[in-house]
Amino acid sequence: MKILYSHRIGSRDGQAVHLEAMVAALRAAGHAVLVTGPDGFAATGRGGENHLVSWLRRRLPAWIGEVAELAYTVPATWRLDRAAASFRPDVIYERANLFHFAGALVAWRRGLPLLLEVNAPLAEERARFGGLALHRLAAAGERWVWRRASRVLPVTQVLAGRLRMAGVPEDRIAVTPNGIEPADFPQTPRTPATPDAPVVLGFIGFLRGWHGLDGVLRSLARTGTSTPLVLHLAGDGPAGAGLQLLAGELSLGGRLRLTGLVPRAAVPALLAGFDIALQPAALAYACPLKVLEYMAAGCAIVAPDQPNIRELLTHERTALLFDPTDPDGAWQAVRRLAEDPALRHRLGDAARAEIPRRDLTWTALARRVVVLADAAA
Repeated sequence: MKILYSHRIGSRDGQAVHLEAMVAALRAAGHAVLVTGPDGFAATGRGGENHLVSWLRRRLPAWIGEVAELAYTVPATWRLDRAAASFRPDVIYERANLFHFAGALVAWRRGLPLLLEVNAPLAEERARFGGLALHRLAAAGERWVWRRASRVLPVTQVLAGRLRMAGVPEDRIAVTPNGIEPADFPQTPRTPATPDAPVVLGFIGFLRGWHGLDGVLRSLARTGTSTPLVLHLAGDGPAGAGLQLLAGELSLGGRLRLTGLVPRAAVPALLAGFDIALQPAALAYACPLKVLEYMAAGCAIVAPDQPNIRELLTHERTALLFDPTDPDGAWQAVRRLAEDPALRHRLGDAARAEIPRRDLTWTALARRVVVLADAAA
């Protein structure tokens, strides 16, 4: 099958990880994939973003930047249409983005099926966290693209519910959670705990305000356990500078390790050093890639007890889930795991076994995408 992959990703964050993994899995299965997106994406380093776009967003009123995003539809659609004309794909696969109408327009013009990957209700998300001046226009455009797609692929059942409420027919919705490549996470024996060794709490990923890491730092500073604790944050992002300032104010000293971004190839070894892997908070509709990485690495996981997280994890079987409305809920779970190595090992082993049991892999996701594309053709 020939798949034309359309995206509008400008930064090399978790979105890029998903894109690259999906493309690799589709190609490994023998399908031809042509990727079409912003010119600067390939040259952007891991964790980086388009510096011109970032500079403009900081200095211009929000509505001007959003009009520019809307205007980008013209060159994006032209580029995608030219790619479709020369590549002659069987299907267009697009990662949904705000003000991104290229896939819907080219699919209509060329009579091609459109598979639309949806990771979030982006108009809602940007209005909440990044500011969105043209909110009504953005939301209307987002719903229009959802409804135009031949198949819509939300990453969680929770998100599928949002699509139904927006008018997407049930028979066009196919939930496709994120995946992992198990071969990247070879099983390695964990070092047995010793009485004086600190328990390592870990978080990996791009540091956003909604991750709740400030609360973890405050809990670490004010609450002790019978076992010494160290918090390892591996990542960078908008919340990084604030977390460093807070760590200084709390005098965390050697109890906090900040390592910044790590290469993708180094992630499995990094996670092998986590005794307890943290997802302190999560958006209500997301399928956090880091949770799948924690599972594949056999980590004992602490995460909020909410519907989308329960699509991946089960309390007391593959993780400890806490009430997200309880300010001390996450830390109670941390204390319990810190003082019970056997529970950590049991949960980590069960979480790892869940990946092959449910086939939560990029290979399985690529296989399902091809089945959906065949059905939509």
